[in-house]
Amino acid sequence: METSQVNRLILEVTRLGNQMDEVMGMLAAQQKVLKMRGMQLPPNVMERLDSVQQEVNQLRQMLGDQTPELTQLRALFRTIIQINSSLDLQQVLNEVMDTFVELTGAERGLILLINPDTRDMEIKVLRGMDQETMSKGSFNVSRTVVREVASKGQPIVATNALEDERLSAQESIISYAVRSIICVPLKVKDEIIGVAYSDHRYRKELFGDQELRSLVAFANQAAIAIENARLFENLQQRLAEVTEIRNFLDNIFNSIISGVITLNEDGIVITTNPAAEHILGIKAHSSYGKYYTEVFPTLFEGFEELLNRVLTQGKQQVTEINPVLSHRGSVYLKLSLTPLRDWSTQDINGVTIVIDDLTELKQRDETLRVVNTYLSAEMVANIQSLDQIGLGGEDREITAIFADVRGFTTFSEKLDPEVLMSIINQYLAVSSNAVQHYQGVIDKFMGDAVLGLYNTQLNPQGDHAIRCVMSAIKIVEDVDALHQKLPANYQLRYGIGIHTGPATIGNIGSASRKEFTAIGEAVDYAKKYQETASGGEIVISPATYEQIKHAVDCEPIERQLRNSEEVVSLYRVIGIKS
Repeated sequence: METSQVNRLILEVTRLGNQMDEVMGMLAAQQKVLKMRGMQLPPNVMERLDSVQQEVNQLRQMLGDQTPELTQLRALFRTIIQINSSLDLQQVLNEVMDTFVELTGAERGLILLINPDTRDMEIKVLRGMDQETMSKGSFNVSRTVVREVASKGQPIVATNALEDERLSAQESIISYAVRSIICVPLKVKDEIIGVAYSDHRYRKELFGDQELRSLVAFANQAAIAIENARLFENLQQRLAEVTEIRNFLDNIFNSIISGVITLNEDGIVITTNPAAEHILGIKAHSSYGKYYTEVFPTLFEGFEELLNRVLTQGKQQVTEINPVLSHRGSVYLKLSLTPLRDWSTQDINGVTIVIDDLTELKQRDETLRVVNTYLSAEMVANIQSLDQIGLGGEDREITAIFADVRGFTTFSEKLDPEVLMSIINQYLAVSSNAVQHYQGVIDKFMGDAVLGLYNTQLNPQGDHAIRCVMSAIKIVEDVDALHQKLPANYQLRYGIGIHTGPATIGNIGSASRKEFTAIGEAVDYAKKYQETASGGEIVISPATYEQIKHAVDCEPIERQLRNSEEVVSLYRVIGIKS
C-alpha cells in the first residue's frame, strides 16, 4: 500500500470518527426529548455506538502509529535497491553507514567487518569520529558492545546507557556520557560478517523496538550487498593477480630464445611463440586451431612417427635435423618433443615441441674447425676478438715470416697432380706446425708458400721476434727430418725471409665475408727478403736482428732485392747460441 493511500485512509477514519461524535451528540439530545414525551431509543443503541466509536479511534491510532514505520520501511526498501545495484565495496559501505545513521538519528556510527583470514574485526567506515579517536581508546564501551554482538549474533539496544546495568559500569559511558546505543549484526546465511553500530550522547530512548526491527531487516539486506561487493572486490583482485601472472608467463614465453609450439592430442596448434615464428617462418595469429601440417612444413620424414611415440609412450624424444626451409635454406635444428600432461590426472593432453636453432652454432663450429688448422689451440680462445676488431684494422709492430719452397715450379711439372698435392701438403704441414709451435698465426697459404704473423691481436707477444726466428729454425730442422722419409727426387727446401716492423692487422672484406690478414711493411719486406734466400737459408732484417742477437748466432750479408738495383744489409741465421 502506498503512503498516499495510507494517508487517505487515515483521513477517512478520522472523518468517520468525527461523524460518529456528531451522531452520538445528536442521539443524546434526541433521547432527552423522547424521554419528555414518554418515548425512548431502541435498547443498547448508545452502548453499541460507543463501542463502534472506540474501535474507530483505535483504528485511527493504529494507522497513525504504523505510518512512520511504513514510511521508514519504504525508504529502506529504496535504499536497499540502490545499495544492491553497486558492487563497489567502499561505496556500498558508505551508503549503508549513511542510511544507518539517518534511520537512527545517531550522533556517531561505524561498520566493522570480520577479516575472513585473521578473523579480526576491522573498521571499514566511520561517522562522527576518526581513526585517532578509536586508537586513543575513547571508544572502549563500543568495542565491548561490538564484541558481544559479533560473538552472539544478537542485536543490543540501550535506550539509556547511563542507567543500563549492562553498560553503566563502563568508564567510557560515564566519561563520554553515552545515552543511546544500538548495534546489530551483519549476517549472510547465518554467518556473521560484521556489525553496524551507532550511538548518541544526549538523547535517551532514541532507539525503540520499531527502530530495532527496521534496522535488523535493513542490516540483513545490507550484509548481502556488502558480502557481494566484497566477493566482487576479491574476484577483481584475483583476476588482476591472474592477469599479472598470465602477462608475466606470456613475457617469459615470448622471451624464450628457443621456439616453442604446443599441440593438443589431435595435433592441433594451441600456442606458438615468436622464436618459433622466426625459426620456421610461420605466423602465430594464423596458426592457432589448425592442424600442425597446415602451419609448419614437414621438418623431416619421421616427424609424425616421433610425435605419435610421444603421445603413446609419454616419453620425451630428442633429435637433430638438417631441413631445408623455403625462407632460410639449409638449417640445423634440435627438436625436443615432450608430453603435455594434465597436472592433476597426469593424462597426456598434447605435446610441447621445443626447437633450438643450431644453425649459427654449427657454422661457428665449422669456422673454428677451419681456424684450428691455422691457429694453435691456445690461440683459438682469442678468436672472439676478431668481431671486435671490425673492418678498420689496428696498427702495431709485428714480426712476419715468409717461407717459400725452392724449385717447386720445376718440380711440379714432373709429377701427377695427386702426387704433387700429397708432397706439397707434407712441406706445408712442416711450416705451419713450426709457426704454430711458437704461437704464430698462419695468415695464408699461397701455393707452396706460407705467411706467418707474430704479435697480432690474436697472439699478442712481447718476444715476437725470437718466436718467429725459432719457428724458422724449426722449419729447417723439420724439413731435414722429412727428407729422411722422402725419396731424393722429392727433397725440397724452404727459402725463408723475416722482418720486424709496422703493419695494419684486421679483417679485410665485406660484412658477410671477412679475412683476417696483415698489410704493410712487415709483410712486404719479409717477402722481399725471402726472395733473396736460397734453399734452407733464413734471412732476417736488421730490425729483427736487434731483438734476437742475444739468443741467436747470425752473420751479416748483403743482398740485392728482386727488380731493384738496391743492395741491402741483412743477416743470415746460423743457429741458436750455445
